[in-house]
Amino acid sequence: MPVVTVDMWEGRSVEQKKQLAEGITSVMTRLGIPAEAVTVIIKDIPKHNWATAGKLASG
Repeated sequence: MPVVTVDMWEGRSVEQKKQLAEGITSVMTRLGIPAEAVTVIIKDIPKHNWATAGKLASG
């Protein structure tokens, strides 16, 4: 029963998130995992809460 967590910057539409969840589930089913067993959790992170190399993604 895999749980896939996706952390990404906020701003994607509900349709984009739906496509992402469907795509991840599709890959898992190709690996033999039943779709009903796959959970996808999408976390929207504001750019001002995300930093790389000491710099905020928001600029």
